[in-house]
Amino acid sequence: MKQNEQEKKGTLTVKKRMYISILLSMLALVGVTAATVAWFSIADNTRVRTMSLDIMADVSLRMDLDAHSTIDQYVKTLSFRQIGNRIQQEKGFSFLDTPLQPVTTSDQSTFTFENGSVADPRSGAYLEFTLHFMAAEDMIVHLTSANSGDGQQDGTAILSKNPELPQAMRIALTEGDTTWIYDPGMGDTASGSGKVKTFGLPSASAMKLTDTNTMFSLKKETDKAIQVHIWMEGTDPACTDSLKSADYAIRLRFTGTTEDNKPFSENS
Repeated sequence: MKQNEQEKKGTLTVKKRMYISILLSMLALVGVTAATVAWFSIADNTRVRTMSLDIMADVSLRMDLDAHSTIDQYVKTLSFRQIGNRIQQEKGFSFLDTPLQPVTTSDQSTFTFENGSVADPRSGAYLEFTLHFMAAEDMIVHLTSANSGDGQQDGTAILSKNPELPQAMRIALTEGDTTWIYDPGMGDTASGSGKVKTFGLPSASAMKLTDTNTMFSLKKETDKAIQVHIWMEGTDPACTDSLKSADYAIRLRFTGTTEDNKPFSENS
């Protein structure tokens, strides 16, 4: 009897060990899976390598990196070099030499790495700069994927040879306590929570100016400062090791409408 009881206890102990082993294996598998669906490694050899950035404005709308008193002091196009020079002047790094790293944010102001540590805005992990806008008329400003004309390729887009990379990018534009976040993976939809609106854009050929892509308003010949943040969203499912050493380019094109979303080019 004692021998049978000992054998039963031994069998139960082995089973418990097997169950524990299986459970630990399952937990390990979950951990590995979670690590591969987002947050690619931030080691040097996994950073995004190069970036270009160009910003354009449309009819009756101008912008610059500084505030001015009259609209003719603003410009319609800001180049990659101009923005890069300003970032280097203000933050002390060149984003030609300092690739983005995966970060996340809950307030579009403080950005953190996967381990929860705060990313220094001077580290180059994400980009931060200010755009100043002025318009010849009162207007509502939209981000648009439409091109400016036949044969042109200048609508808002994030381009990369890796089709996953644009899905992981985010661009936030903030006025005071209100933020608009462009998420390329959302398509022609928008979602909002309090003072934060997140939206996508349709393809250039399907682009329509609607409430989905509205952002801030401008008063005639009055400067407005908009803070811009550009980052790679570490929690996005597309932000995996498949993005290692990817190159990409960003184009932003702004346009203005009346309050009922009619372009000024149609009202002039």
